[in-house]
Amino acid sequence: MSGRIPEKFIDDLLARVDIVEVIEQRVPLKKAGRDWMARCPFHDERSPSFTVSPNKQFYHCFGCGAHGSAIKFLMEYDRMEFPDAVEELASRVGLKVPFEGGGKRTPAEDSADLYTVLDASAKFYQHELRKSDKARAYFDARGLDAAIIERFGLGYAPDAWDGLKSALGTSPPRIALMEKSGMLTRGERGTPYDRFRDRVMFPIQDRRGRVIAFGGRILEKTEDSGAKYLNSPETPLFHKGQQLFALWQVRQVHARIPRLIVVEGYMDVIALFQHGVTQAVATLGTATTRDHAELLFRNCADVYFCFDGDRAGRGAAWKAVESVLPRMRDGRQAFFLFLPDGEDPDSLVRKEGQSGFEERLKAATPLSEFFFAHLGADVNLASLDGKARLAEHARPLLSQIPDGAFRDLMLGELDRITNVKLRVDAPTTATPRKTARPQERTLVRSAVALLVQHPAFAEALQPPWLFATLRQPGIALLAELVALCRERPAMSTAILLEHFEGREEARALQKLAVMDFPGEADALQAEFLDALAQLDRQTSQQRRGELDAKVAEHGLSALSADEKAELRDLQKQLAV
Repeated sequence: MSGRIPEKFIDDLLARVDIVEVIEQRVPLKKAGRDWMARCPFHDERSPSFTVSPNKQFYHCFGCGAHGSAIKFLMEYDRMEFPDAVEELASRVGLKVPFEGGGKRTPAEDSADLYTVLDASAKFYQHELRKSDKARAYFDARGLDAAIIERFGLGYAPDAWDGLKSALGTSPPRIALMEKSGMLTRGERGTPYDRFRDRVMFPIQDRRGRVIAFGGRILEKTEDSGAKYLNSPETPLFHKGQQLFALWQVRQVHARIPRLIVVEGYMDVIALFQHGVTQAVATLGTATTRDHAELLFRNCADVYFCFDGDRAGRGAAWKAVESVLPRMRDGRQAFFLFLPDGEDPDSLVRKEGQSGFEERLKAATPLSEFFFAHLGADVNLASLDGKARLAEHARPLLSQIPDGAFRDLMLGELDRITNVKLRVDAPTTATPRKTARPQERTLVRSAVALLVQHPAFAEALQPPWLFATLRQPGIALLAELVALCRERPAMSTAILLEHFEGREEARALQKLAVMDFPGEADALQAEFLDALAQLDRQTSQQRRGELDAKVAEHGLSALSADEKAELRDLQKQLAV
């Protein structure tokens, strides 16, 4: 398939990349015997259950079940697409990603060109800021120093219809690329022109620090100036419901983010940074989405939502509650800070400074308190009807909370308020709690587990595999694994698990990948080969049983000459 990254390259890449180094740059790891451990970055926990194995080149969490290779980690932790994760790792070890086919441009190549255009646009706007007295005066009036302007890459789009277009090139391919990146738009006559004009510019960066879009604010309100704030449109790189402004900057300041403060505007974020509150991010002109909530909690356990105290602000806060509830696993906390009339984080932090804003955060309303206050605002809790209505409204919302202590406490609080014992079904995404009976370690199960953990063991086997015809559960999978590991010599545990991703066997293989096999590699290989030898013997016994049954039913004459010779060989072989 054109544009596909060859499997052989993926194998070679993962064989060269050190998964410990990749993860340690994002999650603090501690040595634990042959492996490394940490508190899981994919769910909140007090004691470490997240392990990283340099031998198997994969990670696994015994708490939430998250697992995979270095590629999977980048996709899950940094929210990268598969090609981006591959390119990120390839750049670490000096490899260039090949794509099969060659005739068509690949999505990764198209994306690279878009990133180049957006980076050039950011540099152009920064250059124009240095030339514009009125744009610099605007930032001066907002109290921003040179360091903070540089940190956020702020710029200025000149008051011209073709300022950026002329600077970046006017060839048809260039124009097409600039339109695709959202930097140009077209009028009624079909002529492309600069989307941003006479605005101070705020680059929006992804989690790798690459510019993917812009926000622009007008300097002076006129009849032709349009909206006060203008964002890039949706593009192949930019989906506003999945991005947070300044998350990149927060991660540069904090190796482990202690909290995140969600505000509404670019200048709110930047003003807070300017005054020492370096954990602020902003949604991009949209309400808080579930993708936002997941992204926030992936980075830290405590999230503060900062809104105006008016009706609109409380409405926005409630939308945030609806997005956050399905993500409220135990250990996560959400708070709501409502600002005085006429104030925003920018104005407050300039008046009260860092200490004043911190005091307001300490007094923020916990999600549980806001939840019941909001639902009960228009309900008469002195009446049975009112209590029943509150319980009815709460039911579908509480059912979305993952199973755990927080969900139980919210249900308990509702019971206390309404005196109605409410039972809700566990959310469909939650894993049922049950005590799994340990599975018996059969020969097949042991052989599969050893091969999953040590794919190189397959090199000692030569086809055909006698055991492949044995009628036992798991034999077909074992034969497939042996063939796969021999076909791809650079196979690691992580690569093998990714190969089975999406198949029904994936979950079982992932469990076998962490089965404990004490001993050194040589002893484990001997155990693997012995298991296969026993399976081969069972296969011979199975075949002898088939021939014996045929003789018993129809007599020796029912066997062909080859079958008679085969039976004699089996009798000698099994007599040993």
